[in-house]
Amino acid sequence: MFCNTCGTTMPDAARFCAQCGRAVPGVVSASSRRRPIERPREGRRVAGVCLALAQNLDVDVTLVRVLWVVFSVMFALVFGVVAYVAAWILIPEAPRPLLQPTPTHQAS
Repeated sequence: MFCNTCGTTMPDAARFCAQCGRAVPGVVSASSRRRPIERPREGRRVAGVCLALAQNLDVDVTLVRVLWVVFSVMFALVFGVVAYVAAWILIPEAPRPLLQPTPTHQAS
């Protein structure tokens, strides 16, 4: 396989060119796959619906919030509120992080 940018020969399993660092088109890595949508526990305003959508779509959360309000006003406020509550119920909340044991200091 060859890099489309610099023409360097690469192994078939390569995801990035070793010469120029560009990603190889058409290679899907496990890290680039979308995770299931879930409402994060931190950084949310009301229920985390807009933040969950923003993270899933890789866009700014402020943009999602503004668009949600604009579309709610344009298409009847009740629809926007009902859609938000439905998303609040349907989108699962992110699991709680595991607690790390705190080291205990012994006085000598």
